[in-house]
Amino acid sequence: MKTVTIREAREGLSHPEQMFADYDEVFATRRGDPVARVMPITPQYPQRCLRSLKAFLASQPMQIIPSEVLLAEDREDRF
Repeated sequence: MKTVTIREAREGLSHPEQMFADYDEVFATRRGDPVARVMPITPQYPQRCLRSLKAFLASQPMQIIPSEVLLAEDREDRF
């Protein structure tokens, strides 16, 4: 934890990666009273890894009956 004044925080915000890199939390104070807390971003949800397109296509069921046959049967059923 690091504590800085508002003035130091304003001056350091031009390079935040240098100011906040070594600390988990940084408190900004005004006249000794804390007014802000800067914390690292943590994801709220676990990161999902995306499957490759090849793996996705391999998991899809193959159509056994050709679509021409299915369409012809559907047209015959209408009449």
